Parts: sequence; C-alpha cells; structure tokens
Amino acid sequence: MKYTLKPNGELSAQIALAIQDAIVAGTLLVDERLPSESELGERFGVSRSTVREALKRLAAKNLIRTQRGASGGAFINRISFEDAYPQQITTSTLLLSMNDVSFETACEARYAAERACIPLAAQRCQPDHLAAMRAEIHRQKQSGLSDESFCASDVAFHRALVDGAGNAVLAYQLVSAIESMQPLMNMITFSERDRTTIIQFHSDIADAIETHDATRAEAALAALANYTATLADQFRAKREKLRQSAKAVD
Repeated sequence: MKYTLKPNGELSAQIALAIQDAIVAGTLLVDERLPSESELGERFGVSRSTVREALKRLAAKNLIRTQRGASGGAFINRISFEDAYPQQITTSTLLLSMNDVSFETACEARYAAERACIPLAAQRCQPDHLAAMRAEIHRQKQSGLSDESFCASDVAFHRALVDGAGNAVLAYQLVSAIESMQPLMNMITFSERDRTTIIQFHSDIADAIETHDATRAEAALAALANYTATLADQFRAKREKLRQSAKAVD
C-alpha cells in the first residue's frame, strides 16, 4: 500500500482514501487485519492521532471494524448491498435537493429504472415479496392513514417490487430512485392525487406480477407514470393560478 500524501490536503482523509483504494484493488482483503496505528503512522509519516482519525472515517463507511484484546485491531469488513444502501440514498437525496432537477427529469428516471425490474419480478418474485406488496396495498386502504404514512407505504410498495426482481446489483442501482426520488414526487403530487386511483394501480401491478404477466405489469406501471405526470401538471397549474391571483391583488 504505497501512497504519497499531499501536504496541502487533509492528511486523515488522504490516508482513509489510500486504504479504501487498497481494499477496492484487492490489496487488502476481507477480514484482513490492518497494521497497527503506530505502523500506519510510520508508513504514512503522520502521528497516531491522524491515523486514528483516518480509521474513524473508514469505520463510518463500514469499511473496517475494530476488535479489542490481544488479537484485536482494525479489520477489513465485507460490505453487503444492504449496508451500502443508506449512503447511496443520502447521496442521491442531496443531489436532487441541491441541484435544479426538474420533476419531469426525476419522474422519467424513476419509472424508466423501475420498468427494468418488471420482467424479472414477474419471473422471480417470491411469496414474501408479493406479500409485502399486498400488505402495503392493505395499509394504503386504511381510512385514517396520514399523508406521510401513505407516502411511506407508497415507497415500501415499490421497494418490494424492485426486491422481487431478485437481482441485488439491480436493486442497489435502483434504491436511489425508489428511496429518494419517490418522496420528492410524493411531496409535489400528494395534494392532487386520489388514493383510490393509486391503490388500483398498485393492485394491478401486484396482480400482474402474481400471474407472471410482465406485459400487464409494465402497462400498469406506465399508467401510473402518466397519472403522476398529470398530477404534477395540475399542481403547477394551481400554483400558477394562485401566483397570478396574488399578483393581481398586489
């Protein structure tokens, strides 16, 4: 693990990156013990406190774990897809919130990504995935369900559909679309949507997946996407009307 630190950069961040790169390259293997803080300090030419800060950065990413005792130290973790979801979701949410991403762009990406799951889900969906989808549909029918809870159930339904595709890599790629884009879309359209209509779309998708009918499931998802776009148009029209009314009063 060779790495030359740049004097004008944050040293702990550079050390953490060097170790991360070694893990990605396979130089450091899963469950391998890292050199001690003193050894790493000598290797990078920094103090133990700087090394300790670098290790904290790696632990925050779940790349390493620490064990106490005579055989303890810092060890390379095996990261699961589930472990990587939170960071993926956080990054995607920040990108959407900090950049000028239009509703149309988010909606287009979100449904295009989910469509890729439909054929696989229709073929591979297991009973527990279908049960999760049915459970969310049942939850959405509850009369006292808050808008926030309905939105959360909406996300959970589509997440179960994606998981039903039985492809961990695809699910990881789509998690940002489901977990970050869907809440953004819900925030814009919740005031306009009819819950009964949404529930019917979800039921149509679940029914098609259960009977392994990918074509019907794709059609139901496309109808949901069109309905979502219509809701956004209605929302913008009302907002513009309110703006014009306020302008006329002024």
